[in-house]
Amino acid sequence: MELCSLRDAKGLKQDEAARHIGWDGPRLSRLEGGRAGIKADLLGELLDLYAVDDAAKRDVLMTLARAGARRGWWQTYKDIISPAYAELISLEADAKSLRSYQTLLIPGLLQTAAYARASISAINMGSTPDQVNALVEVRQARQSVLSRPEPLEVWAIIHEAALRSSTADPAVMAGQCQRLLDLMELPSVSIQIIPLDAPPHPGMAGPFTVLGFPESADLDVVLVEHLASALYVEDAADVSVYGSAFDALRAHALPFDKSADLTARIKQEHR
Repeated sequence: MELCSLRDAKGLKQDEAARHIGWDGPRLSRLEGGRAGIKADLLGELLDLYAVDDAAKRDVLMTLARAGARRGWWQTYKDIISPAYAELISLEADAKSLRSYQTLLIPGLLQTAAYARASISAINMGSTPDQVNALVEVRQARQSVLSRPEPLEVWAIIHEAALRSSTADPAVMAGQCQRLLDLMELPSVSIQIIPLDAPPHPGMAGPFTVLGFPESADLDVVLVEHLASALYVEDAADVSVYGSAFDALRAHALPFDKSADLTARIKQEHR
């Protein structure tokens, strides 16, 4: 993108330019790659830093940068999804890989519609039935990344407690377990279960998701969700901590075959 060329022409590294507007390197990289937008005042500061004085060129760059956060299907639901949720969907669309650790919920990309409805209704306490329906549609639509020509590579580590949860009625939980078993057959999806009797592990600090991008590991982003907000971790050192935690969780989780066996047994228990 032109912004990258302008920065290079000034002999600035991404981190140096990013700090000028209060960003970090990975976020600026997404802007330069057309995967993020920027407010006009911050872009103006960048263009000042790059010594872009031509008014016409500045106008063009303003337009292109604001269009960087590409409109996607999720824009149809902009009235019911938060900016942080929209950002997650956009990141999933651009990511090459997703590593998720969940304690009490099945990861959203792996949920059945019935399970999604039960969990969304419980968490979004003030939502109307129509809003719940729309949020279920969003969650199901997100799963298209699993069947695109180059599918998102998903590695999910799920605590056994999530499979045994009474989040939904037994029939719905049985169906959700079957969905996991079906997904385990896909070459792009890896699912492991951490058993209830696993020794202490880093996942005790809570669930998280690591999104990886094809350009560089320096662009990886970690999502930590809360009830009323979401935190995106982009600092490379912090992201590395989560990556190491995920590797440790893989060691604590059951192998793939035993994870499938346990999921099948729990499915039968829900019937």
